[in-house]
Amino acid sequence: MERDELERLAGRRLRLSFEEIVNHPRLPEARRAYVAAFCDLYEGDPFLVRLLLQAGRFLVFLSAAVLEAAQDPARRETWFTVSALKRQLNMHGQASDRQVDHLLARLCEVGFIEQSRAPADRRVRLLATTDKLRSHHAEWLATHFVPLAELYPDHDYNPVLSRSQAFNVTHCRVGLPFFPISVRLMMALPDTMLFFSHAAGPLIQNAVLKAAMDAGDPTAAIPYMDVADRFGVSRTHIRNLMNTAQAAGLVRIIGRGGRSIEITPRHWASYDRGLAVGMYLHDAVNLVAMRDWTEARRSSADELLIAD
Repeated sequence: MERDELERLAGRRLRLSFEEIVNHPRLPEARRAYVAAFCDLYEGDPFLVRLLLQAGRFLVFLSAAVLEAAQDPARRETWFTVSALKRQLNMHGQASDRQVDHLLARLCEVGFIEQSRAPADRRVRLLATTDKLRSHHAEWLATHFVPLAELYPDHDYNPVLSRSQAFNVTHCRVGLPFFPISVRLMMALPDTMLFFSHAAGPLIQNAVLKAAMDAGDPTAAIPYMDVADRFGVSRTHIRNLMNTAQAAGLVRIIGRGGRSIEITPRHWASYDRGLAVGMYLHDAVNLVAMRDWTEARRSSADELLIAD
């Protein structure tokens, strides 16, 4: 699971292996905690669902936070520009340059991203995130550390779980070199990508899995159309996604009128594998972020002592 490459990027040995995470006896509890946190993040806010969980737009949102944090004003090649954003998104192969322009325009329109011309070169379009985007990204990132904190309570995830903006910037900055390997690992998860490639796919997936877990029976028949009402997603879209998931062997559509589904064992197994991949990557980046953040705080404290 790309361990050598991750350790090279981290500059140290990883403290968790993928096998350790995916085979952890409490992984079902971590899954439950993550799914609940993810659904809570978007519950009652259909605007965010429509805005951010469309696959291409969500990648723009996520990449923006990372690219801005990693830029160095003294080095033009690191600037957070429209061109840099397009290069980043080309790794995923899910958005053309024209689509990126459209998605970016929408994020600017609703106040998540601002655009300006570089003073020294008016041809260069500089981008900047807003407090609205940064605040949501901190919430999103904290959600993805909930399962890690569930499995490894002795690890210090407090800075990210407390939504520290300073730590969030550090985490985004050090995470940029990990982006290509993250893409490779995620692309190797076809069941995960099936949902991610559909508008609001991850939210729909997490909502139906939560319903099955809440029923106390992983094979229980659960209605799925209430997701449309809860999150403002089209019923036709949800029905089409469930048909696609059934063709892939992830659900069985049952009941009168096909309004209920059963989650298949393959779906549970592939979801846990995807969750473990995410935890594996997030913990690796967190090691670097904690090191840099701790050193920065120590340097600031030393400077204050010298000043006194």
